[in-house]
Amino acid sequence: MLMQILLHTPKWVFAVFVLLAWLGGRQLVANRIGLNRVLVMPVAMAGLSFWGVVSVSGESAGALLGWAVAALLLMVLVLRRPLPATTRYDAAARQFEVAGTAMPLMLMMGIFLTKYVVGVSLALHPELRHQAAFALGVPALYGAFSGIFAARAARLWRLAAASGAMVSSARAA
Repeated sequence: MLMQILLHTPKWVFAVFVLLAWLGGRQLVANRIGLNRVLVMPVAMAGLSFWGVVSVSGESAGALLGWAVAALLLMVLVLRRPLPATTRYDAAARQFEVAGTAMPLMLMMGIFLTKYVVGVSLALHPELRHQAAFALGVPALYGAFSGIFAARAARLWRLAAASGAMVSSARAA
């Protein structure tokens, strides 16, 4: 059955998987990233997860609320965590120095695999769409992924803002 599922999967899905694996794999090593690029991945992943919610439940207010609540909850929790001590922001270059981490890869694969498994599950069992646990659990999972991505970017922007304020006050002195 697994082979049949894979054989009936559109080819573009595998291309998306490879692209996400590559993007996540690049973040396994220390890197310098620009201030604006910090926003690209969270926005793209939030869009992908939101699309996942809409594709599962249409525009159900409960599903969208579940997505938003989970996103907000995880965002608040992650925002409380400090950045790794090695994270730096160079205000002149508008770039961050970040340590390598597997977290972005895990989050990207989590969103991708959730979307894939949900799609296959609904193709095999369309009645799942009407079960409360599925209709609320899936959007909450997507929301959790979105909240983590957003908070990771917000922590970096917060560092940049603090660094920028410190640079501005140092120039004034």
